[in-house]
Amino acid sequence: MNGDAYEHALELLRLALGDSQALFREGQWEAIHQLVYRKSRLLVVQRTGWGKSIVYFLATRLLRDDGAGATVLVSPLLALMRNQILAAERTGLRAATINSSNVDEWSQVQQELAAGRVDILLVSPERLANDNFCARVLAPLASKAGLFVVDEAHCISDWGHDFRPDYRRIPQVLKAMPRSIPILATTATANNRVVEDIISQLASGLVIQRGPLERESLRLQNIVLPGQAMRLAWLAEHLPPLPGSGIIYTLTIEDARRVARWLQIQHINAHAYWGALETKQRKELEQQLLDNEIKALVATSALGMGFDKPDIGFVIHFQRPGSAIHYYQQVGRAGRAVQLAFGILLCGAEDDEITDYFIRSAMPSIEHVGQVLDALKRASAGLTVSEIETQVNIRRSEIEKVLSLLAVELPAPITKIDTRWRLQEVKYCYDTSRATQLLQIKRTEQARMREYMRTQECLMAFLKRELDDPDARPCGRCANCVGQPLLSESCSEILVTEALRFLQHSPQRIEPRKRWPIGAFVEHDFKGSISATLNMEAGRSLCRWGDAGWGDKVRRGKQQDCHFDDELVNASFDLIRINWQPRPFPKWVTCVPSLNNRTLVPDFALRLARELQLPFVPCVIKAHPTEAQKLRSNSFQQAHNLDGAFRIDDALVKHEPVLLVDDMVDSRWTMTVVAALLRQAGSGPVFPFALAVTTSE
Repeated sequence: MNGDAYEHALELLRLALGDSQALFREGQWEAIHQLVYRKSRLLVVQRTGWGKSIVYFLATRLLRDDGAGATVLVSPLLALMRNQILAAERTGLRAATINSSNVDEWSQVQQELAAGRVDILLVSPERLANDNFCARVLAPLASKAGLFVVDEAHCISDWGHDFRPDYRRIPQVLKAMPRSIPILATTATANNRVVEDIISQLASGLVIQRGPLERESLRLQNIVLPGQAMRLAWLAEHLPPLPGSGIIYTLTIEDARRVARWLQIQHINAHAYWGALETKQRKELEQQLLDNEIKALVATSALGMGFDKPDIGFVIHFQRPGSAIHYYQQVGRAGRAVQLAFGILLCGAEDDEITDYFIRSAMPSIEHVGQVLDALKRASAGLTVSEIETQVNIRRSEIEKVLSLLAVELPAPITKIDTRWRLQEVKYCYDTSRATQLLQIKRTEQARMREYMRTQECLMAFLKRELDDPDARPCGRCANCVGQPLLSESCSEILVTEALRFLQHSPQRIEPRKRWPIGAFVEHDFKGSISATLNMEAGRSLCRWGDAGWGDKVRRGKQQDCHFDDELVNASFDLIRINWQPRPFPKWVTCVPSLNNRTLVPDFALRLARELQLPFVPCVIKAHPTEAQKLRSNSFQQAHNLDGAFRIDDALVKHEPVLLVDDMVDSRWTMTVVAALLRQAGSGPVFPFALAVTTSE
């Protein structure tokens, strides 16, 4: 039987791949056999590109041919789902999905499922939190499903690099399924600690299949270039001759945009990619990369798990990731089906600062958990997320993280009914020891990545050891093994100068806000939509706080010198007069005052006004001290902090367009409130200008 079964599976493989000579990779048939003929519960840990999807697609085909029900596949990313659906269809499977991007199709998908016309259903882990979905779709499938697949299974572990709280619902789903249903969990990035956590949550009898992580085509090299200008220059010089097309990873959205913009200026076809892009735009960019129509996507980690392009010629990191697991997961996209591919890790001065932020926000603090629970305790009818914002000084994203984590606890101390979160009468204690341990692990991982940048040993062996690969021999191909750089580490001084000039001429837009937060302004009575007669115009800032270019100089002026030098005045003049050119052009200048440093901003605004040959009119008055906006964490708290904080000397206001100057923009609410008060006092259009912005809203 095994021989006939193997030949049939091999025939399906060749049909799926369109290759009459294709053979199973080591371990693929063994995994399929475990699932189809032994009904095993299996964890497959194999390198990216090994072909984990082939295992569950062919297992589904064989099980369906034998009369089994549809496969349920939990998949973490929409981009990953799109690739999986296309791959499933190439295997002759009828695939469907229920996720946030295809709400209009849900009813049709449910009908197809009920009629048995769907072979594999792909769902996001967040769907498992939806009671209606679980009752109407998942429950009818549970008793007759042929296979249950958890893709990117490391997401179930908070030790993992891409923890998703809703993955914690999967064990409860499995309990509702017959023990005879085979289970497959797959990942490419799980060390021993994560593997043990997956086993503890999914099934104690999980069979583990683990393969080698090395990819023979991949050539690794590390290059330390602390300044962004040097890294931008290096990319512009060395990207064009690299083979094929590839990916440049950045740690932030703003850096993805900036790097892509710089490369375009250098006539290199590159585009920025991040998670919040519209689905249509993301699909188009992914397809352009798949078709080799662009040289590179400059992407955040949103272009990661499951993106299937076998001929990626290079993966370059503009900044150092926070862990070796993160790095391997991303650099492993390169070289799957080509003879030569490069994995280049650049290192910058800002890396630790960005990673520190991610580490601090990895798990909610006990204080934040307590504040959210206390707010819900005071509200018998429950609270929406927006209403919770009015009760606690916590970022909205952090509130949502707290709610997500609490909702998957067993028993859960909270529940969601429609849009309102309610407290449940269960005994609950936040596991602070686990949160502390997680923080320590992430600090250790960060330190190990610093060591990776400095190591003289084989780079691939270092990464394999970090992922607990037992076969961590030197690869013989990386820059350290061959004893010389694979790519030159130098770049043109002319390009460095050009890149620095680019960084110094990359102003940020200050977008007008659209609505007043409900209940935030009692004294001013601002509410509803912000009318055009009160709203500020779109503004500009010279730079981002701390960025290469002007950012460091702004930080030094504010924190050390308590004075912004004339170079910043001149740069601001050039931006306003030459680059921005607001219309109608301001006829006078005023500024946002501070009670902490009464001269810093007025002195700068006065000198800028002189350069612009406009009168400086200090008509804005700080009525009473307020907490720094950067200490207010969500939109309601930031806005409420300013209620009654400013007043205008109406007698000084000119009835003409005005340039409103501040040193920093944190939340935009200060500029928004002062602009509304100026308009109420009779000013013309208000154009906000700041030296630096500190957020990427």
